[in-house]
Amino acid sequence: MTQTTQEQAPRVPRRIAQVIINSLKGGVVPRVGLPYITVGRDREVAALLHDLDFVADGGASFRFLVGRYGSGKSFLLQTIRNHAMGRGFVVADADLSPERRLQGTGGQGLATYRELIRNLSTKTRPEGGALNLVLDRWVSNVQSQVTLEDGLAPEDPAFADAMERRIMGTMALVQELVHGYDFARLLTMYWRAHLEGDDETKANVTKWFRGEYRNKTEARRELGVGIVIGDDDWYDYLKILATFLVGAGYKGLVILLDEMVNLYKIPNAVSRQYNYEKVLTMYNDTLQGKAHHLGIIMSGTPQAVEDRRRGLYSYEALRSRLTQGRFSQDGLVDMLAPVIRLEPLTHEELLVLVEKLADIHAGLFGYQRTITQDELVRFLETEYGRVGADTHLTPREVIRDFVEMLDILSQNPGVTVEQLLGSGQFTSPVKAPAEQGAASFAAPGGGQAPAAQDEFAEFDI
Repeated sequence: MTQTTQEQAPRVPRRIAQVIINSLKGGVVPRVGLPYITVGRDREVAALLHDLDFVADGGASFRFLVGRYGSGKSFLLQTIRNHAMGRGFVVADADLSPERRLQGTGGQGLATYRELIRNLSTKTRPEGGALNLVLDRWVSNVQSQVTLEDGLAPEDPAFADAMERRIMGTMALVQELVHGYDFARLLTMYWRAHLEGDDETKANVTKWFRGEYRNKTEARRELGVGIVIGDDDWYDYLKILATFLVGAGYKGLVILLDEMVNLYKIPNAVSRQYNYEKVLTMYNDTLQGKAHHLGIIMSGTPQAVEDRRRGLYSYEALRSRLTQGRFSQDGLVDMLAPVIRLEPLTHEELLVLVEKLADIHAGLFGYQRTITQDELVRFLETEYGRVGADTHLTPREVIRDFVEMLDILSQNPGVTVEQLLGSGQFTSPVKAPAEQGAASFAAPGGGQAPAAQDEFAEFDI
């Protein structure tokens, strides 16, 4: 890596660089700064962006992202999240857990809804908590339409009546949907509270939309409505929200649900099947045209999907819909299928990634990057030279090792990359597997271990 190339690397703001390095070292995906470290996944991103175009046109989509732990599922979800917000969508994301499911008798479904609404994000509020922003933007949009299209000023006596007609137009869009009348009623209350400066009513309506009322009695006492969002109908309200958002000036709603493995882990078979039935309902709604301006992406491990005893495939209606077709094979993958299986990043893509991380790390800690491209290649060769690395090593582990190595090198200027890689903590190949029939590995301390080489020269299962 020449000095000129290093100077051409985009400078990452210190705050973002800190988040990137800390997140990756901790094995999690940063929520900011992804464009600085994104590599590969071009086909997957293109397929999901195609879905966004379809959603913006009034359609709906549902995708499953499937990959092993650390293969980049969460990273891809966050990448799509950023793309969606940049294109004018509202995005809601949540990690499923034992307390957050799609269906449950103890409020687990409602807990997922609350988490989604809490993480509601837009381009101007990417960190979440955008519900009030969305509602206020809706009111402002209606006021702007009355001013520009009807030619009325806010102080005009006819302004309020014109606003009322516009509001009713939005109400008509959502009232046709299940629970749409109640949703429209709450929206009308919010608008009138906004008009009258009634902050208490606005706060109560926002509380209702967040699903925070514990029962109908509490909602009736504070708002005068005898209905609340619950475990059984929270998804219906998300469909209504997606339609409403278009009236508020957005392209639609994108829902991201990670850690689907927590549905697979539900110990009770009946509860697990109820959750898979909810997945089927959401899947059918989107593909049959019952939902509009709504995109849903769920991610999980291959086992969580393909296990016929506990996974999605244990529910026959889902298995018959999601099973891969007969024409798909290595190198020929249908990216428009409901299930996108993540292929491992290539070594070339990982080289680009660690190169970017080396520049970000140097910029964050204020030192001149000295690690060369040859040393980066040597690091990757060492990582993938370990037994079982081709099938079990994930990008998460490689990145975590690399950041740790950069930390050690920056804190110990006298230590070299070669010393670390040959310290006995790694097992590295003497030659690339393509150059000799089987891999041979360096013994601790750098010496060759011929006995081990002979013993494992051929290994069949």
